[in-house]
Amino acid sequence: MTTDKGSNTKRVAILIENGVEDSEFLVPYNALKQAGFEVVVLGSRTNEKYAGKQGKVAQQADGTTTEAVPAEFDAVIIPGGMAPDTMRTNPNTVRFVREAFEQGKIVAAVCHGPQVLIEADLLKDKKATGFLAIKTDMINAGANYINEALVVDGNLITSRQPGDLAIFTTAIMARLGYGGKEVGLPEESDTNAEWWKLANGWGGSTQGDIVKGLNTALAGERYSSEAFQSYAEKTQDSELRSLLAEMIQNKQHHILALEKRLNDFGEKPSIPAQIADKYAKLKASVQGTDETFLLRSTLGDLQTGVVDINNLRVKFTDPVSTAILTEIESDLSKCEQVVAKLFRARAVSQEIKSPKPSTSPAVKM
Repeated sequence: MTTDKGSNTKRVAILIENGVEDSEFLVPYNALKQAGFEVVVLGSRTNEKYAGKQGKVAQQADGTTTEAVPAEFDAVIIPGGMAPDTMRTNPNTVRFVREAFEQGKIVAAVCHGPQVLIEADLLKDKKATGFLAIKTDMINAGANYINEALVVDGNLITSRQPGDLAIFTTAIMARLGYGGKEVGLPEESDTNAEWWKLANGWGGSTQGDIVKGLNTALAGERYSSEAFQSYAEKTQDSELRSLLAEMIQNKQHHILALEKRLNDFGEKPSIPAQIADKYAKLKASVQGTDETFLLRSTLGDLQTGVVDINNLRVKFTDPVSTAILTEIESDLSKCEQVVAKLFRARAVSQEIKSPKPSTSPAVKM
């Protein structure tokens, strides 16, 4: 389109509010700027610096959705985090997004961004994705939810989480006429592309960030694998022992996947990751064999792992590492539900206190 300055530079609006997920703002913002697009940041007011959820973004808006005219833009991007919860309460923002979509402009939303699409009633009969926590909300709004890194339906582009950002951003730029080998961008469907490098160049996770996260997950899996082995050797409860054996096998699979990804980066496990199982073995040697204690510790360790991994998997802009962490979180969550069922059944016949983790949280949000 032609701007008021008379150029043919395409204009893209990126919405912002406090609590925006930093990478989901920074990656598309930087990528579009580097590619030569005119990027306009729109918020609720212009006299405030909006703060990102992780503290990396401090951004003043160029304008507001109140006076912005959708016809003057080629695309609208809605990042996630906690910001969309504020965006959806602003009728000006909802109107702006709805009108842009109705005018055939590209509307792209990532993570919790589709909450704004829900408010604008734009998801009915549309294929779309978003952060897993809002899956049910999207389905209730009429969307055909698809759990994939990128879902495109007409002028609607959606993705799930930070790990999808490089693919999400590439898809937006391709539909704005910028993409392909001539500009050094892979096809959005290229599963062999090193997407993390693209994201890193656009302000996403560094290799050091990703490696640190993988080592944190590896330490947790090695620790809990050894702890569960100890519980299995001590318990006389055949049902708990069977569950522990299954979980140990799961964890060995996770450990191999994490070590392979570290190797992909040319890295070896960190010292804390290397000694995590030895630490668990040492702790187990001074713990008791009481059945109630073993059951409480098993459930407590699972709960710690579920939350740690869930916090980790939304931190990085590497789709491969994110997929590994997502699989671990899914497996841990399923195990937690099964052990919790056993925990409640045992609690009916005897007094059992709350779960008792044998270690502290490794990752806090």
